[in-house]
Amino acid sequence: MKGIILAGGLGSRLYPLTYATNKHLLPIYDKPMVFYPIQTLVNAGITEIMIVVGGPHAGHFISVLKNGVELGIKHLEFAFQDTVDHNGKKIEGGISHALSLCENFADNSPVAVILGDNTTDADMSVAIHDFKDGAMIFLKKVLDPNRYGVPVFDSENKIISIEEKPLQPKSDYAVTGLYLYDNTVFGKIKTLKPSERGELEITDLNNAYIRENKLKWAELSGFWTDAGTYDSLFNAGEYWAKKHL
Repeated sequence: MKGIILAGGLGSRLYPLTYATNKHLLPIYDKPMVFYPIQTLVNAGITEIMIVVGGPHAGHFISVLKNGVELGIKHLEFAFQDTVDHNGKKIEGGISHALSLCENFADNSPVAVILGDNTTDADMSVAIHDFKDGAMIFLKKVLDPNRYGVPVFDSENKIISIEEKPLQPKSDYAVTGLYLYDNTVFGKIKTLKPSERGELEITDLNNAYIRENKLKWAELSGFWTDAGTYDSLFNAGEYWAKKHL
């Protein structure tokens, strides 16, 4: 299985911090943010990794990561997600769009996908080893599920749909930014339509697997948070600082 880290976007929720560099290179305790998802993949045995970057500071990744060897990566590639449309307007193409840029890299293999602002100490190796086909998403109970994709369960705890940032969440689970997909994922992305935000949404991709009865889920063990807001960035840094004491 190959690994994909999605680290594009403009990081606008973290202005003015992201005026200086890409969001995923901001520090979380003693490491740049992107080091954490890299370590999650490497610890699970995935050492062929593509990182999708974007925005005006995309070039900063090269000087920080170099060829990735010091982080345990054996093969590192980058893809660039453009964030300007034909009129010169800043846009964000969405997570599914970013993933679509990795089709040639995946080369028909399954992929482990992780958002570049996710930090976790969960061990993904068993789930990755046991993965066969379809899709697997990882859930975590949170206090503010309305910030995330939220699964809707039936009476047998099977996910029947995922709602994106609902005002009235039907569960207290969030879809974390960690996903396993088989090699049909890129064909499914090609069938997606842009949302009202003009993006190809990861929730729509996951719902495509649900319609085929091909989506499984697991609750993520250990610590997990994204780091895309001031509060979550602080909480992530606080956790990792205490973990190193």
